[in-house]
Amino acid sequence: MAIMAKWNSVSKSIKEMSLTEYISLYIQLTRLHRPIGILLLLWPTLWGLWIAGNGNPAWHIVLIFALGTVLMRSAGCAINDYADRHIDIHVNRTQDRPIPRGSIAPREALWLAAALMLAAFLLILPLNTLTLLLSVPAVLLAASYPFTKRFFFIPQAYLGIAFGFGIPMAFAAQLGNVPPIAWLLLIANVFWAIAYDTEYAMVDRDDDIHLGIHSSALLFGKHDVAAVMACYGIALVLLAAVGQIAGLGRIYYAGLLLAACIAIYHYTLIKHRIRETCFAAFLHNNWFGAAVFAGIAFDYLLS
Repeated sequence: MAIMAKWNSVSKSIKEMSLTEYISLYIQLTRLHRPIGILLLLWPTLWGLWIAGNGNPAWHIVLIFALGTVLMRSAGCAINDYADRHIDIHVNRTQDRPIPRGSIAPREALWLAAALMLAAFLLILPLNTLTLLLSVPAVLLAASYPFTKRFFFIPQAYLGIAFGFGIPMAFAAQLGNVPPIAWLLLIANVFWAIAYDTEYAMVDRDDDIHLGIHSSALLFGKHDVAAVMACYGIALVLLAAVGQIAGLGRIYYAGLLLAACIAIYHYTLIKHRIRETCFAAFLHNNWFGAAVFAGIAFDYLLS
């Protein structure tokens, strides 16, 4: 009832808002002030672009994908907050988001998400037909992911597919086809996503139990830390296989070694299952993705 009362007061408060306040609310809704989601979506896309382009991808394609990443992640956040509008009000970490506090109406979030997805689609219109066709499942994955936590026991795997679908699209845009190496890279991203999003889920474990929401942290139970480290290990093994197929050299594997050291550091953060350090580990995954990309980019540049 409380949240319904807030939503009913939205139309009245909107009339009193300035343009600056509107922009601030939309930034909060789309999490542009917290770019970690953009980075976790961008790194695997860049992996795909650089490998598909043999270290020299077309720069207009890189720009299109970079902007598309920002737009699609922002749209995903808006849909997520719409999907979780009855949940976020009960979670301390999320109850101050714009929809739970009644600053933005749920339908407004949907309209914003639709506008952002349309803008992302317009961006890729200059690209080939295969890329346009692959954008359809990409949008469906992004739009449906926020609802998977209600019925799927490991929504983090679904997130990995959604966040990694820029990989086959990158190969399609660069090459006009999607070779097997692209799907292998996507699978590696799925395991990386399970690792980092389980760290995130460990932060919300108690709230998820109370609200009946599924997560990998609940599925893995007392084996959650071991599962996270196993997923990092599988992701790194698959990335090593990608390097073999792509003919990458020692610099690439040095990047993977650095990424492995970062994963070990994350173990020190999550082993005691403290909320704050688990969240710190999640945020630190930006450097895991960056280490892999640096290995790819510098290997092509210097070899």
